[in-house]
Amino acid sequence: MLLAKTLKSSTFKLALIAIGTFGIIVSAIFSYVYLSTCSYVRARSELAIRNEDASLQAAYRRAGQDGLIALIAQRVADQSFAGSVYMLADAALTPLAGNLKAWPAAANPASGWIEFRREAPPDASRAPLLRATLETLPSGDHLLVGRDISELDSLTDRIKLAAISGVALIFVLAGVASVLVTRRTVGRIEQINATSRAIMQSGLDQRIPLRGTNDEWDRVAENLNQMLDRIETLMGEIKQVSDNVAHDLRTPLTRMRGRLEKAYHARRSADGDQSLIGDTIADLDSVLRIFSSITRIAHIEAQARTNAFRSVNLVDVTNEVVELYDAAAEQDGTRLTVTGGREVLVTGDRDLIFDAIANLVDNAIKHGRAGGEVVVTNETIDDRPVISVADDGLGIPAQEHEQVFKRFYRLERSRYTPGNGLGLSLVAAVARLHGAQIEMLDNAPGLKFRIRFAAPTG
Repeated sequence: MLLAKTLKSSTFKLALIAIGTFGIIVSAIFSYVYLSTCSYVRARSELAIRNEDASLQAAYRRAGQDGLIALIAQRVADQSFAGSVYMLADAALTPLAGNLKAWPAAANPASGWIEFRREAPPDASRAPLLRATLETLPSGDHLLVGRDISELDSLTDRIKLAAISGVALIFVLAGVASVLVTRRTVGRIEQINATSRAIMQSGLDQRIPLRGTNDEWDRVAENLNQMLDRIETLMGEIKQVSDNVAHDLRTPLTRMRGRLEKAYHARRSADGDQSLIGDTIADLDSVLRIFSSITRIAHIEAQARTNAFRSVNLVDVTNEVVELYDAAAEQDGTRLTVTGGREVLVTGDRDLIFDAIANLVDNAIKHGRAGGEVVVTNETIDDRPVISVADDGLGIPAQEHEQVFKRFYRLERSRYTPGNGLGLSLVAAVARLHGAQIEMLDNAPGLKFRIRFAAPTG
């Protein structure tokens, strides 16, 4: 089944196209080498034949037919000319001299180049191949001068065989390699598909297996697994938010229904009705604040406000927040102070940064020690703007540091403190939008929230 998918895959088809293109190029190169080698060797052989033919014709011009016959006999007897062939024939093609028994049947009396095979020796498996030039002398005699090119013929055959074998081997190896590579690719894709089908059938608990090769497929699988982790986390948060919304809305809605039912069965009273309306409006405002906070966090997490980013001085924003909460801090006997430099610049949305700092200061006042101190610090660390909000209260247990940023999450001891558990969720959303990091540190005693913003741009 995997082999069938491999052969049908687009990767395999692309590999075949690449192999075909590469094979054509290699074949063209081998063909060029083959033709160039053959041409070079033949040219050298023809040059030797022309030189020998020229020397024989010179002898004919000097001494006539008898001198030519004598020279041919001398060449035939000389072992250094063993690879040469000669034939002098009259006008009727009757041999007069040479080492051929008869005028070649493939040669006509006209001038030019011919190739033919002579009778094979008894110990030879193949008749020798000869290449010769033909000349018609002024006397009407015909002169054939040539050489045995059997070695050239064998060489060209070996080159041809090597070229064909090389091309065939390349195609075979490339084909096998493409099948193996494509099979591996299809196998990894099938793992992803199988995991995807398992997720669709059973849920988000499945993950794509890693092979530990740290190649691109492992990185893709790792990224997909991280994406699944994130989706699973978001789904869990959605479920938690749904449960918490239902829980937090049940109380004010139940109170409102109880009041209205009581008022329905009671006599009308101007003072009672006015009190009922006021309490109902207060509960509705609480519900509306919950929905407003949820909508605002979702809006921030959608990163819909990055177009409002400007250069912001954290010191100015912090001073405004402290001025806003100074009365609330004084009412609880808490001393609220600001420390740090005069100018700490960050690139971001001023209103969102204000809301984040305000939530941190509000939490520090609510959950800090009565009569204690809340310190807001603006500073620059490693060229990065940093704001810290520290209190001297009971702090947050280390095992709950990550939990407090979830929507509606509240510590057990904070259940009866006013609030809806969305403040730190908004802080986390603002930090993510600005590419900032949130740290929760032990203030000994108390807790310190520190937000490290990215270095300002522009």
